[in-house]
Amino acid sequence: MIAYTEEQIRRLNELGADSADIEKTFETNQQRNTFFQQKEKELVDFQQKRLKDLCENERRPHILTLEEKIAAALRSEGFLQVHTPIIMTKKRLEKMGVFKGSIMEKQVFWIDERRCLRPMLAPNLYEYMIELGKLRPRPIRFFEIGPCFRRETQGQKHSNEFTMLNLVEMGVPEGIDLREQLLKWGRVVLDAAGISDWKLASEDSTVYGETDDFVDKNGMELGSSAIGPHPLDAEWGVTDNWVGIGFGMERLTMSATDENNLAKAGRSLTYIDGIRLHL
Repeated sequence: MIAYTEEQIRRLNELGADSADIEKTFETNQQRNTFFQQKEKELVDFQQKRLKDLCENERRPHILTLEEKIAAALRSEGFLQVHTPIIMTKKRLEKMGVFKGSIMEKQVFWIDERRCLRPMLAPNLYEYMIELGKLRPRPIRFFEIGPCFRRETQGQKHSNEFTMLNLVEMGVPEGIDLREQLLKWGRVVLDAAGISDWKLASEDSTVYGETDDFVDKNGMELGSSAIGPHPLDAEWGVTDNWVGIGFGMERLTMSATDENNLAKAGRSLTYIDGIRLHL
């Protein structure tokens, strides 16, 4: 049996073809090429229809709608939304255990010897834990949604530029189980995203050690959690108990829309809301 050429497979993937169509085989090259041409036209027409609907109705990518829904849901639960610098100092990364030669350090985009593009939101949020902790009664809840940058191997689930949502609750009242509190805030985010079929799975984190990850029905990690007191707290002078979760916004979008490639969900000049622009 005859399969598609590599170029045909690439094109079908770009246009969002089902795996069954991509894996289809044929008895002759002519049958394959005829089917490919028909399928390509069908997919292009569908992409044009999606683009028309996007331009005339929603007028923004799903990920931006998702950011707004999640932010509103968290604010309604008493979370303060914060907005911190994208450029981060080497000193702050070192306080997170990111030292020269470590796996994470090699993923950092350095601007110069002392500064980089932030690979995570956590160091800035630790600063907020300190400063808000001096000024506000417990519990203190806050979150940020913003871009991060890492030297990742580009693929279906990774990108050099991505958007993180990190939430923190600090000074959780005595008698409340911290893991249950994690689940509570995780549900708020996932419900706002329209994702219902998820579970928790234990994983090892380069920064936090063993963590509980939020995983969707396809086994894709959506977010990772941590609980304090934590060994990293001493570097920052944090003494309260706390819970925190970091979600990848592109992955939440992929899971909510059944998209199979992070490039279609994130910042792109090739796709808008998963719609191929080079038709």
